[in-house]
Amino acid sequence: MATLTRVPSIFAPPSSHSGQCLKFSCVATSIPLTTIANTTTPPPLTLPESSSTLPLCSFPSSFSSPLFLSGKRQQVKGFQRLRAVTASMAPPSTVLVTGAGGRTGSIVYKKLKERSDHYVARGLVRTQESKEKIGGADDVFVGDIRDGDTLVPAIQGIDALIILTSAVPKMKPGFDPSKGRPEFYFEEGAFPEQVDWIGQKNQIDAAKAAGVKQIVLVGSMGGTDLNHPLNSLGNGNILVWKRKAEQYLADSGVPYTIIRAGGLQDKEGGIRELLVGKDDELLKTDTKTIARADVAEVCIQALQYEESKFKAFDLASKPEGAGTPTKDFKALFAQITTRF
Repeated sequence: MATLTRVPSIFAPPSSHSGQCLKFSCVATSIPLTTIANTTTPPPLTLPESSSTLPLCSFPSSFSSPLFLSGKRQQVKGFQRLRAVTASMAPPSTVLVTGAGGRTGSIVYKKLKERSDHYVARGLVRTQESKEKIGGADDVFVGDIRDGDTLVPAIQGIDALIILTSAVPKMKPGFDPSKGRPEFYFEEGAFPEQVDWIGQKNQIDAAKAAGVKQIVLVGSMGGTDLNHPLNSLGNGNILVWKRKAEQYLADSGVPYTIIRAGGLQDKEGGIRELLVGKDDELLKTDTKTIARADVAEVCIQALQYEESKFKAFDLASKPEGAGTPTKDFKALFAQITTRF
Protein backbone atom coordinates (compact mmCIF):
# COMPACT_ATOMS: atom_id res chain seq x y z
CA MET A 1 0.00 0.00 0.00
CA ALA A 2 1.39 3.43 -0.98
CA THR A 3 2.13 5.82 1.86
CA LEU A 4 2.81 9.48 2.46
CA THR A 5 5.92 10.10 4.52
CA ARG A 6 6.00 13.12 6.84
CA VAL A 7 9.43 14.38 7.85
CA PRO A 8 10.31 17.37 10.07
CA SER A 9 11.60 20.20 7.95
CA ILE A 10 11.23 23.89 7.17
CA PHE A 11 10.47 24.66 3.55
CA ALA A 12 9.34 27.51 1.39
CA PRO A 13 5.64 27.05 0.57
CA PRO A 14 4.12 27.71 -2.85
CA SER A 15 3.24 31.27 -3.82
CA SER A 16 -0.31 30.94 -2.55
CA HIS A 17 1.15 30.64 0.95
CA SER A 18 3.94 33.23 0.65
CA GLY A 19 5.20 34.62 3.90
CA GLN A 20 4.37 31.43 5.84
CA CYS A 21 6.87 29.00 7.28
CA LEU A 22 5.32 25.53 7.61
CA LYS A 23 6.43 22.89 10.03
CA PHE A 24 6.18 19.70 7.96
CA SER A 25 7.34 18.76 4.49
CA CYS A 26 5.80 15.80 2.74
CA VAL A 27 7.35 13.15 0.55
CA ALA A 28 4.78 11.90 -1.93
CA THR A 29 4.96 8.36 -3.28
CA SER A 30 2.16 6.97 -5.37
CA ILE A 31 -0.93 8.53 -3.77
CA PRO A 32 -2.24 11.49 -5.80
CA LEU A 33 -2.56 14.70 -3.85
CA THR A 34 -6.20 15.03 -4.88
CA THR A 35 -6.92 11.78 -3.07
CA ILE A 36 -5.20 13.06 0.06
CA ALA A 37 -6.99 16.38 -0.04
CA ASN A 38 -10.39 14.78 -0.22
CA THR A 39 -9.93 12.24 2.54
CA THR A 40 -10.91 12.84 6.14
CA THR A 41 -8.47 10.26 7.53
CA PRO A 42 -4.76 10.92 6.95
CA PRO A 43 -2.82 8.07 5.24
CA PRO A 44 -0.44 6.05 7.40
CA LEU A 45 2.84 7.76 8.13
CA THR A 46 6.31 6.22 8.10
CA LEU A 47 9.54 7.98 9.00
CA PRO A 48 12.55 7.02 6.85
CA GLU A 49 16.00 6.61 8.34
CA SER A 50 17.23 9.59 6.37
CA SER A 51 15.21 12.28 4.69
CA SER A 52 18.02 14.53 3.57
CA THR A 53 17.74 13.52 -0.09
CA LEU A 54 13.97 13.18 -0.35
CA PRO A 55 12.11 15.67 -2.54
CA LEU A 56 9.56 18.05 -1.09
CA CYS A 57 6.03 18.00 -2.36
CA SER A 58 4.31 21.17 -3.56
CA PHE A 59 0.79 21.80 -2.29
CA PRO A 60 -1.86 23.29 -4.55
CA SER A 61 -3.54 26.42 -3.14
CA SER A 62 -6.71 24.47 -2.49
CA PHE A 63 -4.94 21.86 -0.36
CA SER A 64 -6.72 21.55 2.98
CA SER A 65 -6.16 18.05 4.26
CA PRO A 66 -6.30 17.39 8.00
CA LEU A 67 -2.58 16.59 7.90
CA PHE A 68 -1.65 19.97 6.42
CA LEU A 69 -3.92 21.96 8.76
CA SER A 70 -2.72 20.00 11.77
CA GLY A 71 0.88 20.91 11.01
CA LYS A 72 -0.03 24.55 10.62
CA ARG A 73 -1.94 24.58 13.92
CA GLN A 74 0.98 22.99 15.70
CA GLN A 75 3.27 25.69 14.35
CA VAL A 76 1.02 28.48 15.63
CA LYS A 77 0.74 26.85 19.04
CA GLY A 78 4.52 26.44 19.10
CA PHE A 79 5.06 30.14 18.51
CA GLN A 80 2.51 30.97 21.22
CA ARG A 81 4.28 28.73 23.70
CA LEU A 82 7.62 30.27 22.76
CA ARG A 83 6.28 33.76 23.35
CA ALA A 84 4.88 32.75 26.74
CA VAL A 85 8.16 31.12 27.79
CA THR A 86 10.17 34.12 26.60
CA ALA A 87 7.92 36.52 28.54
CA SER A 88 8.19 34.43 31.70
CA MET A 89 12.00 34.44 31.40
CA ALA A 90 12.22 38.23 31.04
CA PRO A 91 13.82 39.91 34.07
CA PRO A 92 11.55 42.13 36.18
CA SER A 93 11.39 45.78 35.14
CA THR A 94 12.72 48.34 37.58
CA VAL A 95 10.15 51.09 38.04
CA LEU A 96 10.58 54.32 39.99
CA VAL A 97 7.52 56.04 41.45
CA THR A 98 8.08 59.69 42.32
CA GLY A 99 5.69 61.19 44.81
CA ALA A 100 5.60 57.75 46.42
CA GLY A 101 4.64 59.27 49.76
CA GLY A 102 1.44 60.78 48.38
CA ARG A 103 -2.01 59.27 48.52
CA THR A 104 -1.94 57.98 44.93
CA GLY A 105 1.81 57.43 44.67
CA SER A 106 1.87 55.21 47.75
CA ILE A 107 -0.77 52.98 46.17
CA VAL A 108 1.29 52.61 42.99
CA TYR A 109 4.42 51.80 45.01
CA LYS A 110 2.55 49.19 47.05
CA LYS A 111 1.06 47.56 43.96
CA LEU A 112 4.48 47.29 42.35
CA LYS A 113 5.91 45.70 45.51
CA GLU A 114 3.08 43.15 45.47
CA ARG A 115 4.01 42.18 41.88
CA SER A 116 7.66 41.46 42.53
CA ASP A 117 7.72 38.72 39.90
CA HIS A 118 7.23 41.44 37.26
CA TYR A 119 8.62 44.61 38.86
CA VAL A 120 11.40 45.87 41.06
CA ALA A 121 9.83 48.85 42.81
CA ARG A 122 11.59 52.06 43.77
CA GLY A 123 10.12 55.13 45.38
CA LEU A 124 11.16 58.77 45.63
CA VAL A 125 9.91 60.96 48.46
CA ARG A 126 10.71 64.46 49.75
CA THR A 127 11.53 63.68 53.37
CA GLN A 128 12.77 60.95 55.65
CA GLU A 129 9.41 61.11 57.39
CA SER A 130 7.62 60.26 54.14
CA LYS A 131 10.03 57.39 53.60
CA GLU A 132 9.23 55.90 56.98
CA LYS A 133 5.52 56.31 56.30
CA ILE A 134 5.69 53.87 53.36
CA GLY A 135 7.90 51.34 55.08
CA GLY A 136 11.38 52.89 55.07
CA ALA A 137 12.83 50.28 52.71
CA ASP A 138 16.19 50.75 51.01
CA ASP A 139 14.41 51.05 47.66
CA VAL A 140 12.87 54.37 48.76
CA PHE A 141 15.05 57.37 47.99
CA VAL A 142 14.85 60.86 49.47
CA GLY A 143 15.30 63.64 46.93
CA ASP A 144 14.16 67.07 45.79
CA ILE A 145 12.68 67.13 42.30
CA ARG A 146 13.55 70.83 42.07
CA ASP A 147 17.22 69.82 42.20
CA GLY A 148 18.00 67.45 39.34
CA ASP A 149 21.25 66.20 40.89
CA THR A 150 19.37 64.63 43.81
CA LEU A 151 17.35 62.48 41.40
CA VAL A 152 20.30 60.64 39.85
CA PRO A 153 20.70 57.85 42.46
CA ALA A 154 17.02 56.95 42.27
CA ILE A 155 16.80 57.04 38.47
CA GLN A 156 20.03 55.21 37.59
CA GLY A 157 19.27 51.75 36.22
CA ILE A 158 15.48 52.02 36.03
CA ASP A 159 13.39 50.87 33.07
CA ALA A 160 10.34 53.07 33.63
CA LEU A 161 9.34 56.18 35.57
CA ILE A 162 5.90 56.95 36.98
CA ILE A 163 5.56 60.64 37.91
CA LEU A 164 3.05 61.39 40.64
CA THR A 165 4.51 64.57 42.08
CA SER A 166 2.33 67.66 42.41
CA ALA A 167 2.21 70.97 44.17
CA VAL A 168 -0.32 70.88 47.02
CA PRO A 169 -2.23 74.01 48.07
CA LYS A 170 -2.81 74.57 51.76
CA MET A 171 -5.86 76.19 53.34
CA LYS A 172 -5.24 79.46 55.09
CA PRO A 173 -5.87 79.21 58.84
CA GLY A 174 -8.89 80.79 60.43
CA PHE A 175 -11.39 79.80 57.77
CA ASP A 176 -14.97 80.73 58.65
CA PRO A 177 -17.53 78.74 56.59
CA SER A 178 -20.13 81.46 57.16
CA LYS A 179 -18.00 83.92 55.19
CA GLY A 180 -17.77 81.95 51.99
CA ARG A 181 -15.14 79.71 50.42
CA PRO A 182 -11.77 79.03 52.05
CA GLU A 183 -8.61 80.65 50.74
CA PHE A 184 -5.53 78.67 49.78
CA TYR A 185 -1.83 79.30 49.46
CA PHE A 186 1.35 77.48 48.42
CA GLU A 187 4.36 77.31 50.67
CA GLU A 188 7.49 79.17 49.64
CA GLY A 189 9.41 77.16 47.06
CA ALA A 190 6.48 74.81 46.48
CA PHE A 191 4.45 76.74 43.90
CA PRO A 192 3.16 74.85 40.84
CA GLU A 193 5.75 76.50 38.61
CA GLN A 194 8.52 75.06 40.77
CA VAL A 195 6.97 71.62 41.38
CA ASP A 196 4.73 70.85 38.41
CA TRP A 197 6.90 72.48 35.77
CA ILE A 198 10.56 72.67 36.88
CA GLY A 199 10.31 69.56 39.08
CA GLN A 200 8.68 67.44 36.40
CA LYS A 201 11.02 68.77 33.71
CA ASN A 202 13.98 67.71 35.89
CA GLN A 203 12.54 64.23 36.21
CA ILE A 204 11.96 63.91 32.46
CA ASP A 205 15.48 65.12 31.67
CA ALA A 206 17.08 62.75 34.18
CA ALA A 207 15.04 59.81 32.94
CA LYS A 208 15.90 60.53 29.32
CA ALA A 209 19.61 60.79 30.16
CA ALA A 210 19.39 57.42 31.95
CA GLY A 211 17.81 55.73 28.91
CA VAL A 212 14.45 55.07 30.51
CA LYS A 213 12.12 53.15 28.19
CA GLN A 214 8.81 54.73 29.25
CA ILE A 215 7.50 57.60 31.38
CA VAL A 216 3.98 57.60 32.80
CA LEU A 217 2.88 61.04 33.94
CA VAL A 218 -0.26 61.59 35.99
CA GLY A 219 -1.83 65.02 35.53
CA SER A 220 -5.33 66.39 35.87
CA MET A 221 -8.32 67.10 33.71
CA GLY A 222 -9.21 70.74 33.23
CA GLY A 223 -6.07 71.89 31.45
CA THR A 224 -7.94 73.17 28.39
CA ASP A 225 -9.72 75.82 30.49
CA LEU A 226 -7.57 78.71 31.70
CA ASN A 227 -10.42 79.80 33.95
CA HIS A 228 -10.72 76.45 35.69
CA PRO A 229 -11.17 76.93 39.47
CA LEU A 230 -8.02 74.93 40.23
CA ASN A 231 -5.93 77.60 38.53
CA SER A 232 -7.17 80.20 40.99
CA LEU A 233 -6.08 78.28 44.09
CA GLY A 234 -3.30 80.31 45.66
CA ASN A 235 -2.91 82.10 42.33
CA GLY A 236 -0.81 79.13 41.31
CA ASN A 237 -2.17 78.38 37.82
CA ILE A 238 -1.46 74.76 38.62
CA LEU A 239 -3.13 73.31 35.51
CA VAL A 240 -1.18 75.66 33.26
CA TRP A 241 2.13 74.44 34.63
CA LYS A 242 1.03 70.80 34.57
CA ARG A 243 0.07 71.17 30.93
CA LYS A 244 3.44 72.69 30.12
CA ALA A 245 5.22 69.69 31.66
CA GLU A 246 2.98 67.31 29.72
CA GLN A 247 3.89 69.05 26.46
CA TYR A 248 7.57 68.86 27.37
CA LEU A 249 7.26 65.11 27.90
CA ALA A 250 5.37 64.63 24.63
CA ASP A 251 8.18 66.45 22.80
CA SER A 252 10.99 64.59 24.60
CA GLY A 253 11.14 61.57 22.31
CA VAL A 254 10.80 59.18 25.24
CA PRO A 255 7.82 56.79 24.98
CA TYR A 256 5.17 58.28 27.25
CA THR A 257 1.70 57.83 28.68
CA ILE A 258 -0.03 60.94 30.01
CA ILE A 259 -3.00 60.24 32.29
CA ARG A 260 -5.21 63.24 33.08
CA ALA A 261 -7.25 62.00 35.99
CA GLY A 262 -10.64 63.29 37.05
CA GLY A 263 -11.57 64.15 40.62
CA LEU A 264 -9.65 61.72 42.84
CA GLN A 265 -11.55 59.68 45.41
CA ASP A 266 -10.28 57.53 48.27
CA LYS A 267 -12.34 54.49 47.31
CA GLU A 268 -11.78 50.85 46.50
CA GLY A 269 -10.44 50.18 43.02
CA GLY A 270 -11.17 47.50 40.43
CA ILE A 271 -14.95 47.59 40.78
CA ARG A 272 -15.91 50.24 38.23
CA GLU A 273 -15.95 50.63 34.48
CA LEU A 274 -13.22 53.04 33.46
CA LEU A 275 -13.75 55.75 30.87
CA VAL A 276 -11.18 57.46 28.66
CA GLY A 277 -11.68 60.73 26.85
CA LYS A 278 -9.90 63.78 25.47
CA ASP A 279 -9.88 67.56 25.73
CA ASP A 280 -11.85 67.58 29.00
CA GLU A 281 -14.98 66.20 27.36
CA LEU A 282 -15.64 64.03 30.43
CA LEU A 283 -15.88 67.16 32.59
CA LYS A 284 -19.12 67.97 30.80
CA THR A 285 -20.69 64.68 31.94
CA ASP A 286 -21.73 63.18 35.26
CA THR A 287 -18.78 60.75 35.16
CA LYS A 288 -15.78 62.91 36.01
CA THR A 289 -14.34 61.27 39.13
CA ILE A 290 -12.16 58.22 39.68
CA ALA A 291 -10.74 56.21 42.59
CA ARG A 292 -7.06 56.73 43.33
CA ALA A 293 -6.63 52.95 43.30
CA ASP A 294 -7.93 52.82 39.73
CA VAL A 295 -5.51 55.54 38.63
CA ALA A 296 -2.70 53.56 40.24
CA GLU A 297 -3.73 50.40 38.40
CA VAL A 298 -3.86 52.20 35.04
CA CYS A 299 -0.33 53.54 35.67
CA ILE A 300 1.01 50.02 36.08
CA GLN A 301 -1.03 48.52 33.27
CA ALA A 302 0.33 51.22 30.94
CA LEU A 303 3.78 49.66 31.36
CA GLN A 304 2.56 46.38 29.89
CA TYR A 305 0.99 47.37 26.57
CA GLU A 306 2.35 49.06 23.47
CA GLU A 307 -1.16 50.47 22.98
CA SER A 308 -0.55 52.88 25.86
CA LYS A 309 2.58 54.51 24.45
CA PHE A 310 2.71 57.97 22.90
CA LYS A 311 -0.79 58.69 24.12
CA ALA A 312 -2.49 61.22 26.39
CA PHE A 313 -6.01 60.83 27.73
CA ASP A 314 -8.53 61.85 30.34
CA LEU A 315 -9.52 59.17 32.83
CA ALA A 316 -12.69 58.76 34.89
CA SER A 317 -15.11 55.99 35.80
CA LYS A 318 -18.76 55.13 35.92
CA PRO A 319 -20.37 54.90 39.37
CA GLU A 320 -20.04 51.61 41.20
CA GLY A 321 -22.70 49.20 39.96
CA ALA A 322 -23.08 50.96 36.60
CA GLY A 323 -21.42 49.18 33.70
CA THR A 324 -18.87 46.37 33.81
CA PRO A 325 -15.64 46.69 35.84
CA THR A 326 -12.70 47.18 33.49
CA LYS A 327 -10.38 44.18 33.23
CA ASP A 328 -9.10 44.38 29.63
CA PHE A 329 -6.62 47.25 29.78
CA LYS A 330 -5.18 46.55 26.36
CA ALA A 331 -8.61 47.22 24.87
CA LEU A 332 -8.95 50.34 27.04
CA PHE A 333 -5.69 51.78 25.72
CA ALA A 334 -6.57 50.79 22.16
CA GLN A 335 -9.54 53.17 22.30
CA ILE A 336 -7.21 56.14 22.70
CA THR A 337 -6.07 57.97 19.57
CA THR A 338 -4.82 61.28 20.98
CA ARG A 339 -1.09 61.90 21.32
CA PHE A 340 -1.57 64.99 23.46
